[in-house]
Amino acid sequence: MDNFYYEKPLPDILAPGLKVVFIGYNPGLLSAKNRHHYSHKSNRFWRFLYESGLTPVRFQPEDDRKILELGYGSTNIVDRQTKAANEISTDEVIEGSANLYRVLDTLKPRIACYVGIGVYRAYASSILKVPASGVNVKPGLQSRSILEDTLDFVCYSTSGLNSVPFEEQRKCFADLKKLLDSIG
Repeated sequence: MDNFYYEKPLPDILAPGLKVVFIGYNPGLLSAKNRHHYSHKSNRFWRFLYESGLTPVRFQPEDDRKILELGYGSTNIVDRQTKAANEISTDEVIEGSANLYRVLDTLKPRIACYVGIGVYRAYASSILKVPASGVNVKPGLQSRSILEDTLDFVCYSTSGLNSVPFEEQRKCFADLKKLLDSIG
């Protein structure tokens, strides 16, 4: 896996046996340029992690690798950076989903947290080979996990463009913290 670290526009933050791996759709232009996850100033990812109790301090994007110390990781379905997710082709999603499946199956995190309903829908529909409209997804713990040893949890996208009320978005991360606490 280290062979891919320098080839990606945004390096993965991954290790075996993590508690949670946060999964985005693909890197935004600023995150790829800075080589740090969730870099855009309007993205609330780091704020939600802190306010939910998942991190003891509010990390800045340049501190992103410190999440490994907490047992967390971060990756994306598709490696290519874009201004908007709709620039990603179906073939890229299929290939990226297959790669992500192998990574999750190898590293076996306790929880795969998809940062966006569309992120989970794209991944699940690709892996399960069903239309995206056939993937029933709601924020929170999913009733079925794609990989037997990893729980699937979905939060709202943390993008500043997301119109879901702020408190509802933050609550999803608080629910993730509760789940993590309940499984030890």
